[in-house]
Amino acid sequence: MILTDLSIINYKNIAQAELNFSPKINCFIGNNGMGKTNLLDAVYYLSFCKSYTNPVATQIIKHDADFCMLQGKYVFEDSSQEEIYSGIRRRQKKQFKRNKKEYERLSDHIGLIPLVMISPADSDLITGASDGRRRFMDIAISQFEKEYLRALVKYNKALQQRNALLKNDEELIDNTLLELWEDQMVESGEVIHKRRAEFIQKLTPIFNDFYNRVSRSTENVSFDYISQLNDGDFKSKMIANRQRDMIIGHTATGIHRDELEMLLDGFPIKKVGSQGQNKTYFVSLKLAQFKYLLETGETTPILVLDDIFDRLDSSRVEEIVKLVSEPEFGQIFLSDTNRESLDRILERLNNDSHLYSVVDGEIKLI
Repeated sequence: MILTDLSIINYKNIAQAELNFSPKINCFIGNNGMGKTNLLDAVYYLSFCKSYTNPVATQIIKHDADFCMLQGKYVFEDSSQEEIYSGIRRRQKKQFKRNKKEYERLSDHIGLIPLVMISPADSDLITGASDGRRRFMDIAISQFEKEYLRALVKYNKALQQRNALLKNDEELIDNTLLELWEDQMVESGEVIHKRRAEFIQKLTPIFNDFYNRVSRSTENVSFDYISQLNDGDFKSKMIANRQRDMIIGHTATGIHRDELEMLLDGFPIKKVGSQGQNKTYFVSLKLAQFKYLLETGETTPILVLDDIFDRLDSSRVEEIVKLVSEPEFGQIFLSDTNRESLDRILERLNNDSHLYSVVDGEIKLI
């Protein structure tokens, strides 16, 4: 699958752009703060109905504008085509359309346009809070398994409703309603836990292979998937903890408390990893996610590389470039601030490419 055309109006600092892309390599060069990441974020937005960097929908609208619009045209391996449109106006509901027909639920769109984005912000997977690592698993699995996404939506709704009940005084809590939400959490939570465990098991050897190739080392990378559902019955645990939950006013048991500990040679990488090891770790992890999506999905995902070569030594850059130039990697979008570095990368990739300059939100083909 490839993104052939992209139209942008008032997306962050990009006032207007009409772009026709290479089916293989698309590079964006410019200084920091010029709009390279915003352009790549627009590509991401059309896959996930939200920004990679800003969760508040109206904040993606250009400051002096009242609306923004994105429209992308895609061609798949079987020559079928999709047109995806998103429009946002301040103080109005977001519009998201597939072939001019508006989605009833935005979740129905997830997985149609599979995409993996790698950016410096991914360092939070190592150093940040556990919710970022849960989000990584959720995004990865949801792109190829609708049942997982449905279970996730159902679980989060039930969790929200149960927490709302727990904030009441104990004598005012409707126990029948409480049990209803608990049953929904158990049913969907067990599906989520099973899929997460399977995903981590299958992803680990792929991740190890990419890490060893990029780092040119024999260091071992792995995960420790920590979940309250790893041992014991979820329903029994929830009943046993119900009284405590009433006291603290929220749900302390469930898959929303899961942790994915990231290990290097058996030790937490956030404690033992150097800057180069940390960056190699999350880049390799995202490349492994791409490979996993490729093997489980029905189309080749888009790969987006946002300024990932900065602060990597030349040997690691060379290995990453070698990897993404392999035939299994399809369309690639990448950004850099260094023209000489980008020219060397393009020379090594030796593929059809488009090179764009980005200055103050204005994008021009070079």
